Amino acid sequence: MVSSAMPVRYAPIVVRLLTVTEAQERVLERVRTLPLEPVPIAEAAGRVLGEDARALVDLPPFESSAMDGFAVRAADLPGRLPVVEHIAAGRPATGPLGPGESMGIATGGVVPAGADAVVPVEYVVHHDNDIVVDEAPEPGANVRPRGGDLRAGEVVVPAGVRLGAAAVGALAAAGVAEVHCARRPRVAVLTTGTELARPGEPLAAGQVYEANGTMLAAAVASAGGDIELLPAVEDTEEAHRRSLERGLTTDVLVTSGGVSVGPHDLVRRIEAELGVEEIFWRVAVKPGKPVSFGVRGETLVFGLPGNPVSSLVGFELFVRPALLALQGLASPLPRLERGRLAKSVRRNPARDELIRARSRLDPDGIVLEPLEGQESHMIARAALADALVLAPMGEGELEVGEPVAYLPLR
Repeated sequence: MVSSAMPVRYAPIVVRLLTVTEAQERVLERVRTLPLEPVPIAEAAGRVLGEDARALVDLPPFESSAMDGFAVRAADLPGRLPVVEHIAAGRPATGPLGPGESMGIATGGVVPAGADAVVPVEYVVHHDNDIVVDEAPEPGANVRPRGGDLRAGEVVVPAGVRLGAAAVGALAAAGVAEVHCARRPRVAVLTTGTELARPGEPLAAGQVYEANGTMLAAAVASAGGDIELLPAVEDTEEAHRRSLERGLTTDVLVTSGGVSVGPHDLVRRIEAELGVEEIFWRVAVKPGKPVSFGVRGETLVFGLPGNPVSSLVGFELFVRPALLALQGLASPLPRLERGRLAKSVRRNPARDELIRARSRLDPDGIVLEPLEGQESHMIARAALADALVLAPMGEGELEVGEPVAYLPLR
């Protein structure tokens, strides 16, 4: 029997698409920094400071030697001086340096009272327990002044900075044992599609391995989020509703697939039934046009396309900035860098396009080589890329050697 039901048709979309910048603005307008929590400094790498971190001591906390050598009075030289004591790092002199004396001193050792310079060991001649110095040093030579790096009470790292290794080291050196950071955002990742099988399982006819969830979970972790990777759901309303309800209990819900206009694209409709307010759907970008963003209460809801490269691009443009902003990062948007094209690229008249490319350094700077195979399903090709080259919407081509902006993929 032939069904008399009419096929579902979708009205053409004629509304002007948001630009990437406009869509990013709408996302960040809805972000509120998460509450602060104390974090031990040894566990703070990768976290974003929620308040200024100030030094508890001067850096360095005393006058110290910049070299292995001899602490002296500059006015006593040139000449021959007896060595009256040896100073190691962490073991100060037992008394001040007297006129006409010297003290051996290690790098980082406390410069004794009375000394105003350090002569490096390679500039002296030893005679028994004396040293001979042929040239007088300038007062202050090779002496690190107390507080020369930072004074107690000054800001070591300001709020809104994501802590790297150097910042963590500086805070520890300044006596900071604990910092206050926004808690990590809790992020649920949900992939949709009856065709998805778990890696390691045999593939049935028409199935593919689920990869987007694993990819997005890795991306969430790199952005500082705590990930909850939900099991992939089949294309039924019941399965979608159950998993979406679970995901909406977190700070951020990221779905992959089901956001276009096909008969099995259920995500946006069911999210609306669950109370999600859709802020936008579709952005003038390739790949990743059918991306969606909405909110329910304090939960941010991102719908990324099912093609893996589109999902990855959508994450970098919209989800990562939101996760960083939730943690209080002062500048959460992607930081574009500059390079030159190794071969020409045709521009898209209707959308900005992000071209997967490999970068290399030559004497004139960064050169970007677009990869073969730019289709949005080609995740293996995309894995070779370390840059997304921005080809702004417009007519014609970007020529070989032309300066372009690109987003590093690290």
